Amino acid sequence: MSEQSDLLETLGKHRGFLRYTVRDLTDEQAARRTTASELCLGGLIKHVTGVEERWMRFATGGADAMRSEPIDWENQFRMLDGETLAVLLDRYEQVSRRTDELLRTLDLDQEHALPEAPWFEPGAKWSVRRVLLHVIAETSQHAGHADIIRESLDGAKTMG
Repeated sequence: MSEQSDLLETLGKHRGFLRYTVRDLTDEQAARRTTASELCLGGLIKHVTGVEERWMRFATGGADAMRSEPIDWENQFRMLDGETLAVLLDRYEQVSRRTDELLRTLDLDQEHALPEAPWFEPGAKWSVRRVLLHVIAETSQHAGHADIIRESLDGAKTMG
């Protein structure tokens, strides 16, 4: 098995945990906050989709490509009026498919300079490999958040 295949399999596993956590929910349940944080299950799906999409733009075109779409920082973790869990999951599936197809063709060693931001070291570069590891970490972390929110919502657990 190739390194790309291993990384994509790992990402797929954590995407699956996140998707499984929102199984059988209504839109109202997916939008409900069950903890002190601003997070809701639908919002987490929305956020992870956007993160993956932005980082894949970076992987192919660098910082300028990553910034080509504005980020709604305030609402990226919320389900807004008119948004449905089904539509958010469908979009996540589309982005996931595009990511998987793209990463099978990219050189994992290709690098781009990171965008200027207080959380990045000035002049730092990330390889496609590092980007993919970051997307895996984001997905995994938010799958854990989702599990806590779901258990608080109705007692359901992703594992155990």
